[in-house]
Amino acid sequence: MKVLVIGSGAREHALVRGLSADPDVSIVVAAPGNPGIDLIARCEPLADVCDADAVLAVAARHTVDLVVVGPEAPLVAGVADALRAAGYAVYGPSAAAARLEGSKSFAKEVMACAGVPTALAHVCTTMAEVQAALDALGAPHVVKDDGLAAGKGVVVTDDREAALAHAAACLAKPGGQLVVEEFLDGPEVSVFCICDGTSVRALSPAQDFKRVGDGDAGPNTGGMGAYSPLPWAPPHLSDWVIEHIAQPTIDEMHRRGTPFVGTLYVGLAMTSRGPRVVEFNARFGDPDGQVSLARLLTPLGTLLYAAATGRLDDADDLHHRPESAVVVVLAAQGYPAAPVSGGVIEGLDAAAQVPGSWVLHAGTRRAQDGRIVSAGGRVLDVMAVGADLASARDTAYQAVSCLELDGGHYRTDIALAASRGEIRIPGSDR
Repeated sequence: MKVLVIGSGAREHALVRGLSADPDVSIVVAAPGNPGIDLIARCEPLADVCDADAVLAVAARHTVDLVVVGPEAPLVAGVADALRAAGYAVYGPSAAAARLEGSKSFAKEVMACAGVPTALAHVCTTMAEVQAALDALGAPHVVKDDGLAAGKGVVVTDDREAALAHAAACLAKPGGQLVVEEFLDGPEVSVFCICDGTSVRALSPAQDFKRVGDGDAGPNTGGMGAYSPLPWAPPHLSDWVIEHIAQPTIDEMHRRGTPFVGTLYVGLAMTSRGPRVVEFNARFGDPDGQVSLARLLTPLGTLLYAAATGRLDDADDLHHRPESAVVVVLAAQGYPAAPVSGGVIEGLDAAAQVPGSWVLHAGTRRAQDGRIVSAGGRVLDVMAVGADLASARDTAYQAVSCLELDGGHYRTDIALAASRGEIRIPGSDR
């Protein structure tokens, strides 16, 4: 089987790595890929991942059997639709189904129809509506941009003025609309569900770290690290998510005539009232998707092809390795506000030689002199596996210590509280 992966980040690097390990996958092509992917797969130039004609040209040139669309932007833009219309098996939802990520208000509507437990919310198009919603729900205030925002469109704050300022920025965009939600207490969980339009399977849960600094200080980012499994979470949480959230959502999307084929990311808050959906995404997360994929033993290409062709029920149940996985993100100077690009990255070979670790490229490029330099806010994802979270953490940070990037920064507390048994669900003995 020949597989084309669309995208250039660490998520796509993880997908290429998993696909390359599947004995049923003969060739993996990435467009445009990145310098890390280029070491294990063929990279093809692609100036714009949202250009359906250009994507179709790459798929045709390599006569691929499966196309995996990684990022959210081409999904919302309808790239998967164009590929399916041309006869390709595609893992990734149609533009209509990708609205579950592309529009927070649409996702809330679907959740309500499907009976999915989630936060109370108000959809707002004016500042007067925002003020009324903030008054109704109280602090902490949760204000979400309705459209795509690369994981950084949400403000959670006790400061009403900060909430209003973010709301004003959201409403100033073309078609400005936002969602004000009630604050959900409790730790958050990421569950990635593989969907074929009617059936659902779920990967092992992960936990992401959104704030830029240790102790969850500072602004939201696209994610600074993650780990899996979650020793503090209820057993069989993935099965519960399928039954109460993912399957009802997939059924509702099918009923609407817009079946969802691809990864349904379920972001949960483990509240004192039980799990509640924080948000849906229409693709693997980054970096939380990387740790869930790192623990997956089921051959990835076979799994995604079964989903893309509506035959998920014919595939075996998902199997995961017992070891723990941890990822630590190395970010560029100034990230997330104003990341500095072009910094030379040293120590990649040394980091890759740490037993049990590997490095995924998130925002890098190869300079004319052959050196690898930063080309984005999040630059590298340092992955590690170990017998438990503590050993996986040790390995990840040993590999991180090998890397050098002027002004680069990372959190030092990824998975620390979980490894110490310090995470609790409100109102629970866990």
